[in-house]
Amino acid sequence: MENKEKAEILKIERSIGYILRIGVIVSATIILIGMILLFFQPSTAQAPNSLPLIFQGLMRLDGQAFIMLGLFCLILTPVLRVVVSIFAFAKEKDYLYVAITIIVLVILIIGMSLGLVEK
Repeated sequence: MENKEKAEILKIERSIGYILRIGVIVSATIILIGMILLFFQPSTAQAPNSLPLIFQGLMRLDGQAFIMLGLFCLILTPVLRVVVSIFAFAKEKDYLYVAITIIVLVILIIGMSLGLVEK
């Protein structure tokens, strides 16, 4: 393998690592904001369980809505990693792994969609 190819692979791996780190940091920050809001404004209402309810709660500065958004971001972080991997494998011209990763992404999307329908 050439040095240029190794450098390109290392660049892609770093990008994926950054995505995971940033996703976790953003999620933790949003959850922390929600916990602070809950401390100052305790709520006995049920936590929002759909995106429209979460966004409505964010407008009201509902701590539970912020926590749910943070969890949603945390769940989406590995999905974003799968999407970036598709482009990385395509750039490397590794089409078998592009196909496999697309299948994984479709399974993730179907699973999340079923989870939204089954609530």
